[in-house]
Amino acid sequence: MVSTPAVVIAAPASGSGKTTLATGLVGALRRAGHEVAPFKVGPDYIDPGYHGLAAGRPGRNLDPVLVGEERVVPLYQHGTAGCDIAIVEGVMGLFDGRIDPNRADAVAEGSTAQVASLLGAPVILVVDARGHSQSLAALLHGFATFDSSVRLGGVILNRVGSERHEQVLRAACERVGLPVLGALPRMAELSVPSRHLGLIPAVEHGRAADAAVAAMTELVATHVDLAAVVALAGGAVHGAAWDPLAELVTATAGTRTDASYAESARTHRAAGSADNDPGASRAADSAATNLSTSRTAGSAAHRSTGSASEYAAAQQNTTLSTRSELAGAPSIPAPHRPAGALPIIAIAGGPAFTFGYAEHRELLAAAGAEIVVFDPLTDELPSGTAGLVLPGGFPEEHAAQLSANEKLRIAIAEGAARGLPIHAECAGLLYLTRSLDGHAMAGVIDADAEFGPRLTLGYRDAVALADSVLWAAGSRVRGHEFHRTRLTNTGSATPAWGWRTDASVTEGAIQGNVHASYLHTHPAGNPAAIARFVSAAERFANQ
Repeated sequence: MVSTPAVVIAAPASGSGKTTLATGLVGALRRAGHEVAPFKVGPDYIDPGYHGLAAGRPGRNLDPVLVGEERVVPLYQHGTAGCDIAIVEGVMGLFDGRIDPNRADAVAEGSTAQVASLLGAPVILVVDARGHSQSLAALLHGFATFDSSVRLGGVILNRVGSERHEQVLRAACERVGLPVLGALPRMAELSVPSRHLGLIPAVEHGRAADAAVAAMTELVATHVDLAAVVALAGGAVHGAAWDPLAELVTATAGTRTDASYAESARTHRAAGSADNDPGASRAADSAATNLSTSRTAGSAAHRSTGSASEYAAAQQNTTLSTRSELAGAPSIPAPHRPAGALPIIAIAGGPAFTFGYAEHRELLAAAGAEIVVFDPLTDELPSGTAGLVLPGGFPEEHAAQLSANEKLRIAIAEGAARGLPIHAECAGLLYLTRSLDGHAMAGVIDADAEFGPRLTLGYRDAVALADSVLWAAGSRVRGHEFHRTRLTNTGSATPAWGWRTDASVTEGAIQGNVHASYLHTHPAGNPAAIARFVSAAERFANQ
């Protein structure tokens, strides 16, 4: 399989305008008739939401730290199916990433430079032009020559102050032989509101996010040479696309057969709406590529039509027209499930639970689950739920409304007591505590939660400290912490993880079939955990 051409949007440092440029470029290219695949380097959940609004298809992540360097190209191939160009937004500065102290000369792991090199794609450097003049040439010379494996293909000048300022900057770029692909004026009205963990997610920002994306699109369409960007796009990678079904078969090492997974995939595809999803037919050679497009919002996430607001709801795991279906669905008691029925995995979505990777639902579906997305702010627990996923997000911003949905809180607590498999990450952990900033939560975990004084951020090399519905004791996992809350009054639950930073750390809680933790993991890097979770859901459904 030959790769779709790409450009990587990078910068000398954070805050240079990468997200504005990448999102606007995706929108402008789409408006010009291109099918655009958007990506974000690293573990960021928020920027892909804006990318998805602009593209009309899921924004995806490329993170060598969380999924392994060997999966970056396959995941890229998977995410570009049916597209003619890809836009990859970088993280931090071009060469910033995880440093191996024993190899100071190596490319930083997880850096934009590493991903650009793996993809063989050219880099467009976005420079915040404020304060720059002729000395910009020296900066560009350094970035262009620092690493021969990274090809700097052009520059976009951001926040240019005047025509004269632009002329001086263009002369500096010409001096080092780098073409200027665009020059954007200062546009304060394009700023998207942020809070303690960065930008407000698109699904929470609603119509304002639509307006911001439209403005970014117009700005880039007006001030960037789109034809030059398309001409620059390239890539030298070849190989098969990531296939969730194949990953599961390999990861489980014969505990389930290829035939059993394939049958699950066929059943799920027949029960879902993939036939109405053009993305599914484009990737039909991959057994479960679009299986996440079930009877919930997933089918909308692959369409290139419809409003940005509808796409945001789909991409951020919010139900669309299915909310009434979930509320009125007939109960399916576990002992009387139809023969061969797929176990239902309920995934929390809506404004409070916006963090998630597209590959998570694809793996769950390929493992034989039926996926139902619900909003804990307003919905009940979907009927027949055999497994519950509570992903990351911002429950602290919605604590009062989460608390007010008492019926759901009680149902989850009762489910946990009966052995319902629950996978809770960060926001999910907070929701399972007794209280969050004084508001009653589900009370599954013996702890309280509160907004804290400092941000906890960084990759972790973790070890599972006990068996759970996700991991066997001793499993080694790479994850990422990103929160500004903390637990207090903690009880005696078994810790989920252990790792070492400046000191040894134990974190999270395992309680029955509940696995709750601050640690975010990428399912594509841990397919065996997904298979283990779906198997636990099957056992619960059939008990």
